[in-house]
Amino acid sequence: VPWAKARRSFFSGGKNKLSLEAIEKAAFFVTLDDTEQGFRKEDPVASLDNYAKSLLHGKCYDRWFDKSLSFIIFKNGKIGLNAEHSWADAPIIGHLWEYVLATDQFQLGYTEDGYCKGEPNGRIPPPQRLQWEIDEPCREVITRSLSVAQQLADDVDFHSFPFDKFGKGLIKRCRTSPDAFVQMALQLAHYWDKGKFCLTYEASMTRLFREGRTETVRSCTSQSTKFVLSMMDATQTSEQKLKLFKVASEKHQSMYRNAMTGAGIDRHLFCLYVVSKYLGVDSPFLKEVLSEPWKLSTSQTPLQQIDLFDLNKFPEYVSSGGGFGPVSV
Repeated sequence: VPWAKARRSFFSGGKNKLSLEAIEKAAFFVTLDDTEQGFRKEDPVASLDNYAKSLLHGKCYDRWFDKSLSFIIFKNGKIGLNAEHSWADAPIIGHLWEYVLATDQFQLGYTEDGYCKGEPNGRIPPPQRLQWEIDEPCREVITRSLSVAQQLADDVDFHSFPFDKFGKGLIKRCRTSPDAFVQMALQLAHYWDKGKFCLTYEASMTRLFREGRTETVRSCTSQSTKFVLSMMDATQTSEQKLKLFKVASEKHQSMYRNAMTGAGIDRHLFCLYVVSKYLGVDSPFLKEVLSEPWKLSTSQTPLQQIDLFDLNKFPEYVSSGGGFGPVSV
């Protein structure tokens, strides 16, 4: 609300309106970041933590969060993306990014002195500096908004690290779904940390359908909780734990298949909620079920187009994928 009022007061006319429109009509936003980021073998944990946090929010004044897509280019040549979520889901961004990186490295390439191959296009107009009129009241609003944004950013802990002990190949050899394996591990880790269960969100793609986007898989089930509690119980044998794990994994796979094929729960409930609002029908059930917070969000964007990368030949091109900002505190 404060920024909507500021936009109306300071950016609805004159130079400010023209400059803001130029940004908002652009296909994407580019940030030339003056920091150096990227994975460093000598300090893998801290380097990935800083890299991820920078891509998520930067210094708060050097990202344009309302833009569909922002390319962030760091001082040392590393690059990453920050995407606004409403127009598309993460796999769309992931597909685009994998294609860009693979084309850049394996098809276009660079000269020995580091320049892009090919001839510059002299017909492209040079960049133009946008003009702004920022008076003292506007400056004060910007400063206050920046302070709020920085407090939010400072409150986000981001920990990213490479895991190379095993991968989905080993999980599959154990005749288990890699997705179910990870979801059960997350349930166990959360209970171990918090001592309780919570509503868990996992995104499932519904792109089998025209204009399909996502459905929710509610990973915290009665089957998964029984498995987790067995893992915390020293009296349970390994065979009992494994049996409960298999039951929980099969339940999760069944839910995922239902979600993919249009037989999920949450999008149907949301549709009913929209219709109830349109018809003016009060539904205490829909209000309650759709207001419950997701304490654990497990969406992620793994590599999808592995045909673009020969990871055995170029293991350094394995991506850490993507992530989302926190949904709950």
